[in-house]
Amino acid sequence: MARGGFQGFGKVPNMGNIMKQAQKMQREMAKLQEELENMTFEASAGGGAVTVVATGKKEIQEIKINPEVVDPEDVEMLQDLILAAVNEALRKAEETVNNEMSKLTGGLGGIPGLF
Repeated sequence: MARGGFQGFGKVPNMGNIMKQAQKMQREMAKLQEELENMTFEASAGGGAVTVVATGKKEIQEIKINPEVVDPEDVEMLQDLILAAVNEALRKAEETVNNEMSKLTGGLGGIPGLF
């Protein structure tokens, strides 16, 4: 080892700057999270027979059912349409949240325990 310590890494990053950047990212993430939670995502099934609106919190906000598809003899079909629309709305919400957070973190979210 050379006198004066190890010289292999060059300049050590300023911890103050790293902390400021981390705090800024944390504020931006909180703001983005709030914005995403207030967004709504709509999906339909059966050619619009059933429409579901979900929030970014992945909560179902509204279900619309076209009265023409309500058949007491085929409740199972209606249940399947509702399930399909709910799952699609939640998938859209999840995908948007993940994409927006990934943009903000620059892919750092993949490091376990970081965010």
